[in-house]
This record gives sequence, structure tokens and C-alpha cells, in this order.
Amino acid sequence: MSIHWIILLIAVFTEIAWALSLKAAQTNPGVLTIGASIALTATNMLLLSFAMRGIPVGTAYAVWTGLGAVGVVAAGIILHADPLTLKRVAFMAVIIFGVIGLKLVGDEG
Repeated sequence: MSIHWIILLIAVFTEIAWALSLKAAQTNPGVLTIGASIALTATNMLLLSFAMRGIPVGTAYAVWTGLGAVGVVAAGIILHADPLTLKRVAFMAVIIFGVIGLKLVGDEG
């Protein structure tokens, strides 16, 4: 796995943390929560930008948003008692299969 894919995976985790920081800023607004959101936004964009140096832009963006979305849904289920239904799990699986497919063909071209 190239450094660009590793950086992209770090960006995915940063994306998940960013989304969760927005929830924290909504439920407990303050300098710390808002500052964390701003810092995570900047970090997230820098990491994604670096990853795109070695991964096609469409592939990098789709993987970043797809895994980020699945991660946020999973975190919502675990941390915020969001509903866990078979339909939600099935659609998260569709996203994951799509991301795997993009990774497999991402280096073609």
C-alpha cells in the first residue's frame, strides 16, 4: 500500500472525527468544540489534498466520502444511539463494496 493510500485512510479517520466534532459543537458549543472542528477541517483538507497527489481524484474523493460516511454512521450508532437496522447495515455494505472496487481499479490508467 502506497503512502498516498495510508494518508487517505488517515484522512478518513479525520473526516469521521470532524463530523463528530460538529455534533459536539452543536450539543456543547464552546471554544474547544468549535476550535476542534476548525482544526479538523484544515487537517482533513490537507490530508486529502496530499493523498490526491498519488491517487486519482475521483477515486480518492469517493473513498474518503464513502468510508467517512460509513464511519460516521457507525459512530452515531455507538456513541449517539442512532438506529441500527438491517437496511442501514446493507447500504453501508454497498458503500464498502464500492470503495473496495475503487481501490482495486484505482491504480489503473
